[in-house]
Amino acid sequence: MIRPSDYELKLLHHLWRQGRMSAREIQDASEAETGWSYSATRKTLDRMQEKGLVRVESVHGLKTYVAGQGKLETLAALSQAFARDVLGMDAPLPAAAFAGSKLISPEEIDELEDLLKRLQEGE
Repeated sequence: MIRPSDYELKLLHHLWRQGRMSAREIQDASEAETGWSYSATRKTLDRMQEKGLVRVESVHGLKTYVAGQGKLETLAALSQAFARDVLGMDAPLPAAAFAGSKLISPEEIDELEDLLKRLQEGE
């Protein structure tokens, strides 16, 4: 699993919420957060494509972007890495830590809990 940078996560959030988006749509949605120009957003999307964080798909001749990694899998990996690398914990953070998140639903928290358990068992 590829760990996205903070800025890559900002772009991924929009793709996870909206699904398929053009570079212009991503730029418009993220500009207030990133302060980037359109060309900086495009350059980041190109790097994200090289890393496998996004996939490019053509729709009616328009280049669009789709998240290349699932939201829950990415959150589980980031949670596990944060718990291990920053907090010195052997187990990932509990999924309950994500309660109240605007990014994931209560049902997805249950799925995340299962993913975190599997990650812990796989180590």
